[in-house]
Amino acid sequence: MPYTTKPRPYKHEYQLQKARGEHEARMERQRARRALDKKGVDKNKNGKADGREGKDVAHVKALSKGGSNKDGVRVQSASANRSFKRNSQHKLVSEVSKRERKK
Repeated sequence: MPYTTKPRPYKHEYQLQKARGEHEARMERQRARRALDKKGVDKNKNGKADGREGKDVAHVKALSKGGSNKDGVRVQSASANRSFKRNSQHKLVSEVSKRERKK
């Protein structure tokens, strides 16, 4: 962030997130996590399903590519879920990682 004496415009940032669709995508991801946690078994009572401990909830088709929670979600390791090719604007280019292509 640039150096400034003005306070950070949190409300404006939030409005920009909503305009870009980031807010709705974040809500979709939260709904997917909550649905898996509700469905799974939680023996240690920490709020996360035991099968999801330390893992990511991955959408079969990325939300930015038109996917939704209805399309399907799966539990995946963080490294497998975040290892996709991206362009210079950090947008997802391919939904298949190099690791998956080698298989």
